Parts: sequence; C-alpha cells; structure tokens
Amino acid sequence: MKRPANSSLLPVARQLRKNMTKEERLLWYSFLRDYPIKFRKQTVIGDYVVDFFCHKASLVIELDGSQHYEPEAMEKDQRRTDYLSSQGLTVLRISNRDVNQNFVSVCEYIDRIVKEAVPS
Repeated sequence: MKRPANSSLLPVARQLRKNMTKEERLLWYSFLRDYPIKFRKQTVIGDYVVDFFCHKASLVIELDGSQHYEPEAMEKDQRRTDYLSSQGLTVLRISNRDVNQNFVSVCEYIDRIVKEAVPS
C-alpha cells in the first residue's frame, strides 16, 4: 500500500537522519540497521517524520524522550499514533529510558512484533 508523504518534510527527515539522538543511534547501529527485514530511519509518512519504519511489517517505532510525557506532547503523540494507525500501521512507542536500561529486552520486543507481523 502506497502511503501519502508530505514531500516538504523530506529536508527535515534528512536533517533528523544526520542528527539522530543517542538512543536512535544505539537502536539503529546496534540492531535495526542489520535486521534481516529492512527498516528505514526518519521516514516521512503523511505529515509526520517517524523514527523508524518497516514497510514489510507495517511497523513504526517511535523513541520517546522525557518531553513526550508532558500532557500537550502526549496529546500530539496520540493524534500522530491515531493517524499512523489509520494508515494500517502498528506504532510502537518505546521510551529512551528503556533503550538505555533494557536494550536487549527492547530488541527482543521489536523482534517479536516483527515476527508476528511477518511470519516466516
């Protein structure tokens, strides 16, 4: 399924790829980059740039820092998740804290979700 993408966000996505957070770099370089099923980083879907996207599994992974737990940010994130879900995507929201403190568990969780979505 071809999903809409706001092409005006492409420069923003490129910039975000160059300036990934510490947690995004860790997840990308230590797990997702070499994962057997392709993931892309900082991908435009609709009016949003998502942190990581796996087309084959229809999966979006969003890493959330502390700012995402403020009430206004939580409302924005919910609208974002609702939109992405309306496009047939599953959205995993993972805290930066979990990436830093429970990295192996985070990777196992992502792996399980992908394998459920893309049976071998």
